[in-house]
Amino acid sequence: MKFKFTLAAVIVAGAATSLTVQAGTLEDVKSKDYLSCGVSTGLAGFSQKDEKGNWSGLDVDVCRGVAAAVLGDASKVKYKPLTAKERFTALQSGEIDILSRNTTWTQTRDTSLGLNFAGTIYYDGTGFLVRKKLGVKSATELDGAAACIQAGTSTELAISDYFRDKKMSFKVVTFDTSDQTRSGFESGRCDFLTSDQSQLYALRIGLKDPAGAIVLPEVISKEPLGPVVRQGDDAWFNIVKWVVNASIEGEFQGVTSANAKTLRASGKPGQKRLLGTEGDLGMKLGLSPDWAYNIMTQVGNYAESFERNVGQGSPLKIKRGINAQWNNGGILYSPAMR
Repeated sequence: MKFKFTLAAVIVAGAATSLTVQAGTLEDVKSKDYLSCGVSTGLAGFSQKDEKGNWSGLDVDVCRGVAAAVLGDASKVKYKPLTAKERFTALQSGEIDILSRNTTWTQTRDTSLGLNFAGTIYYDGTGFLVRKKLGVKSATELDGAAACIQAGTSTELAISDYFRDKKMSFKVVTFDTSDQTRSGFESGRCDFLTSDQSQLYALRIGLKDPAGAIVLPEVISKEPLGPVVRQGDDAWFNIVKWVVNASIEGEFQGVTSANAKTLRASGKPGQKRLLGTEGDLGMKLGLSPDWAYNIMTQVGNYAESFERNVGQGSPLKIKRGINAQWNNGGILYSPAMR
C-alpha cells in the first residue's frame, strides 16, 4: 500500500547542557518528609490519576517504593505530571527528586544530560497502531504514511531508522502529550500512531472504538524504561537503583505483600537479608533495616506491581513476555542482594 505522503522525516537533535548537581537528595527528602516524583500527564498502566486524585501505575509504584524505603510510608509522594519535553528539565533543575515516567534509557540521555538511569522496570520496543479499516497487516505496508508521534521522545529516531532501512518514507505529525497524540490519531490526522508498544496498548483502550484499531506485529527498537535521577549524588542513585532491584529480587525470592511479615521472622537466609532481619543491606544504603520490608508490605514485589497495573489484573492485559524473571523465560534480573 502506497500512501499519499512521500516526505521523509527530518530528525532534529537538541543539544544538551551539562549541569552541576549538588548532592544530598536523601537529606532533602527526609527534611521535607515527602518525595517529589515526576510522572506522565496520564498513561494507563504506568502513571494515571483517578477521579479522586489518586495516582497508580508501574511508574508510580517506583515512586511509592522509594518513599516506603526512605520515609517508611509509600503514600508520602507528591506527583508532578510532566510532558516528554518537560521531564528532563524538571529533574535537572531540582524541581523533582526522581523521574519515573516511561522513559527510555539511551546512551545519549545517559551521557549528555547530567542524569543517571537507575535500572529497567519494563523492557519495551517501538510499535505501530493502525485502524483495522486501513487493511494494513505489517509496518512494511506503511510507505508514505503519516505518523502521530509525541514530541520529545526517542520514537521519531527509531522509526526514522526503520523507514530508511526499508527504503520507505513517512510524514511526522507531533503532539505534546499522549492524550493529544491519541486524539490526533482518532481524528484522522495521521495513518498510524507510533510509540512504545506498551503505550500503544494503553492508548488503544482510550479510543472511542478500541476494537477498531490493532497493534501491528513489528517491534522495531529496544526501549528499556526506568527511573532517572541526577548525576552527582551517588547515595541517592544507589537508593533508587536498589529499590528497583529489591522489587525484582522480592519476586525471585518469593516474597510478597502477603507473606513478608512471616518470612521476615522464619524465612530462608536470602529472604531474611532482603527483609532486614539478617545482614546490613539497609545500613549500606543509609536506610533503616526494614527499607525493603516496607517496599514489600506497602507496594509489593515486581510481579504484584506488573499484574495489577499492566498485566492480567489490569485493562491492558499485557503478558509478561521478556519482562518475566530470567529463570522463567524472560530477561528480568536483579544483581545479588548480599
